[in-house]
Amino acid sequence: MTDQQPTDNPPKSSRPTHSRLPDADRPFDEQPHDLLGIGIGPFNLSLAALAHPLTHLSTAFYEQRPAFHWHPGLLIEDATLQVPFLADLVTLAQPASPWSFLNYLKEHERLYPFYFAEHFHIRRTEYDAYCRWVSENLPGLHFGHQIDAIRWNTEHALFEIDYTQLDPDGEAEALGRTHTRNVVLGVGTEPHIPEPLKPLAEAPTVPVIHSAHYLDNRERLLAAEHITVIGSGQSGAEIFLDLLRARPTGHENIHWLARTEAFAPMEYSKLGLEHFTPDYTRYFHHLPETTRDTLSAQQWQLHKGIDADTIAAIHNELYRRTQHGGWPDAVLTPGVTVRTAGRVATTKIELHLEHSRQGTRSRLTTDAVVLATGYHERPIDALLSGLDPYLRRDASQRPRIDDQYRLILDPRVTGAVHVQNAERHTHGVGAPDLGLAAWRSATILNSITGTNPYPLPRRTAFTSFGLDREHALPPQHHPGLVPLAERN
Repeated sequence: MTDQQPTDNPPKSSRPTHSRLPDADRPFDEQPHDLLGIGIGPFNLSLAALAHPLTHLSTAFYEQRPAFHWHPGLLIEDATLQVPFLADLVTLAQPASPWSFLNYLKEHERLYPFYFAEHFHIRRTEYDAYCRWVSENLPGLHFGHQIDAIRWNTEHALFEIDYTQLDPDGEAEALGRTHTRNVVLGVGTEPHIPEPLKPLAEAPTVPVIHSAHYLDNRERLLAAEHITVIGSGQSGAEIFLDLLRARPTGHENIHWLARTEAFAPMEYSKLGLEHFTPDYTRYFHHLPETTRDTLSAQQWQLHKGIDADTIAAIHNELYRRTQHGGWPDAVLTPGVTVRTAGRVATTKIELHLEHSRQGTRSRLTTDAVVLATGYHERPIDALLSGLDPYLRRDASQRPRIDDQYRLILDPRVTGAVHVQNAERHTHGVGAPDLGLAAWRSATILNSITGTNPYPLPRRTAFTSFGLDREHALPPQHHPGLVPLAERN
């Protein structure tokens, strides 16, 4: 169900080094903002769009990249979003917003063609174009701005933000400083590369490519004699299918490997989808920390499975290649991990594999590897180093986050730091889901303004995920239940 936002304004430690300008005497804005967003991916773009009509609220959003782009390396032809078009930037909080996907279609005179197309799930390329339209027309967005530091100014009771303005080549052009009463971090995610493959992925001469950069390297991959795709999620399935369709019958030469027990379909039942509702988010947030961690590890099929249509398309393509006899030269093996990897000569890669159930090991020699191994939340510690003395952390040293998406800070900090897509450990599987973007943005704006510009529904799911806390009793006090010690 999840479609994650791309990498946005990364912490300083993970950015390329730019030429440094003198840091002293940075010019700064005299008038503080009410809200400053760091990173402009879909989530902070949603926040900016919903904040736009709140004219009493002074906002600004900063992004290191020169323009908005959403997963450009995965905009494979005909690939669709895993969420309906209603999961745009604003509709589920404010259907009448001028920044809705339907209004985007109207502005481009495409509303009737979309009506007759009957597409509930739109193409990723169209979602990207819609978001770029919003980013190019919405005021208060500042691209080409790298955030350098965030500090709390006790004297003025404001957050102090240092930034570097970048030229089109990404080099430092000017320094600046601004102040704000509230901050929202939307720094996105970063590609996850498994440890055994990091040295190969960092070597420019070896084609070990993360799926985030697939389209940029597609021709190079297709030129390889043998290709290996690693990862059982939607991206891995789409890339495997795209490569398969482009290879000649009988000479496919593709391996598809995954750690999961099967190339499994995503949980997409109507009640299963209710895990991506505000009701489930609230339930998850109130669970004990250790319970949340255990539960998150068990829910991979809610967001890491494969769309059923994609699975069907893969099977159909494989079956089509058997009609003249023989089987396609494609190997699909789940339950496999890559223990180690290395180069063979200068052009090939050797993967050392282990099957978790069989306990067997083998080697696979290949000419190119695509890592469809997902994304991790981008660490925010480097960006928040100036606030570290004020941060409250859990037992695993992760930031504690309240039900309003605010970092829990020392009471001396009277401003708020909200987060977007950095709270899976506290808010659950829906944190990176586009379907919750508008609801979370509305929650943040309601919290910051102290009013209710976006009234939110009290109930969003038919499922009651837990017992009603106000009426629940210890099990031994419930009528009809016999305490375990009294049985027999």
